[in-house]
Amino acid sequence: MTSLIPAPRRVVAGFGEVRLTGDSRLCAGPGTEGVGRWLSAVLQQATGLPLREGRQPDDTGDTGIGLRLDPELGPEEYRLVSDPTGVRVEGGSAAGVFRGAQTLRQLLGPDAYRRAPLSRDRAWAVPHVTIEDAPRFRWRGLMLDVARHFMPKEGVLRYLDLMAAHKLNVFHFHLTDDQGWRVEIRRHPRLTEVGSWRARTKFGHRASPLWDEKPHGGYYSQDDIREIVAYAAERHIAVVPEIDVPGHSQAAIAAYPELGNTDVNTASSKGDTALSVWDTWGINPNVLAPTDNTLRFYEGVFEEVLELFPSEFVHIGGDECPKDQWRHSPTAQARIRELGLADEDQLQSWFIGHFDTWLSARGRRLIGWDEILEGGLAEGAAVSSWRGYAGGIAAARAGHDVVMCPEQQVYLDHRQAPGPDEPVPIGYVRTLEDVYRFEPVPDELTPREAAHVLGTQANLWTEVMEDHARVDYQAFPRLAAFAEVAWSALPAPAERDFAGFEERMTAHYARLDALGVGYRPPSGPRPWQRRPGVLGRPIDGPPPNR
Repeated sequence: MTSLIPAPRRVVAGFGEVRLTGDSRLCAGPGTEGVGRWLSAVLQQATGLPLREGRQPDDTGDTGIGLRLDPELGPEEYRLVSDPTGVRVEGGSAAGVFRGAQTLRQLLGPDAYRRAPLSRDRAWAVPHVTIEDAPRFRWRGLMLDVARHFMPKEGVLRYLDLMAAHKLNVFHFHLTDDQGWRVEIRRHPRLTEVGSWRARTKFGHRASPLWDEKPHGGYYSQDDIREIVAYAAERHIAVVPEIDVPGHSQAAIAAYPELGNTDVNTASSKGDTALSVWDTWGINPNVLAPTDNTLRFYEGVFEEVLELFPSEFVHIGGDECPKDQWRHSPTAQARIRELGLADEDQLQSWFIGHFDTWLSARGRRLIGWDEILEGGLAEGAAVSSWRGYAGGIAAARAGHDVVMCPEQQVYLDHRQAPGPDEPVPIGYVRTLEDVYRFEPVPDELTPREAAHVLGTQANLWTEVMEDHARVDYQAFPRLAAFAEVAWSALPAPAERDFAGFEERMTAHYARLDALGVGYRPPSGPRPWQRRPGVLGRPIDGPPPNR
């Protein structure tokens, strides 16, 4: 039980164990029925035990599993008690009970993560223990970029399961970018007809690029999105969609060229609104035109997005928006004069502010990358602080909520070790220990300012992750370390017991094996993962973008 990840706040070991048999029952009290269905399904497939519905263990003496709410506990707080009367998981909400059920699954051993029992005769037991636990942060997120490399729906559902197993609760779904538009918008069908496919994909070193000449693409239908959102909700994960504006919009402009700055001399603006979906990485010079037509178009997009995603927050990107086209666009300059703005930074702030007001009127909250601070930030907007801590500190001091996701610490596309052995080693070296010692709340913030830190998020940008195997390799085991940082009440970074975490990870690797996760081995890449040539060329310096 000392191998639990993320580490609980309080564990008191007992003596003995609760043995689950074919006669054991599972009772889900009022408000926990959904958790009961989930737990029964995953345990039945792994153990082969029927786990029929029954009464609460402590009411009958039956050594089964009982789930129930306790209004005295916090929303995601839980208490797990395994004793001679059975196993009880209590939470302040269904989400809290679900987090406790995840801990129960860990207590049953790694084979509890399999999709079929290895043996019908094996014994299943939960050690006697009392665990009291609650999360440090309300936002414990993972961002998955499906624009650069499309991940089919089944892969997304799998990552929601992996998030749930690590008590993460916010899935930031990066759906649009220069290289692809991945969500069906019925009133604008060309966004997926044209914008979801690119002709080829770049690999290798930026100084000597190589290309995969096969088309790449795909998108999620609205029914796919509904299924993903429902699947996440069953696991008490909020799905936050990201629709990038006004930069990172080449896929949309390729589908609807009138969204771009068509009045610009392309030679002077270093862009071309007639380009197709972008087939390389970096910062594309083509950005949305600040016109009423663009605003109405994206209002229509967001209307459909709000119908699909019930989340409190909607991410609008707002990062890496080059202003060169706006400087050369008569239309953009006329808009600046009309609004009485000082410069193009304030024009972007006006653009973001428009959608902040639009979303607020519909009961939602805008969140964007920390560039949205430039030129002034709308009052209700929240900030994803990715360019280090500075943006988050400035936002918190100005009274804005913040999600800390600095690229130097929690960009999991970055290399995991120095040297050429890492597959497509980009960005900064961030080891498992580096992630474990990440602290989301900067010392510079006062307690009042620190209260604006909603939590933290790890980001998976997929420029160099072409399939599930590569995403697994980059994400794990570092995502397990990140989950502990986000959930557990850890001491200061220098005082954290990384050796103890590594020891607990020896058991957790067996869980990841059972889940089929292709994690990076703690000893380094296996020979077949060293992928020399095109996919093994190092990329020096920071990542291609963000």
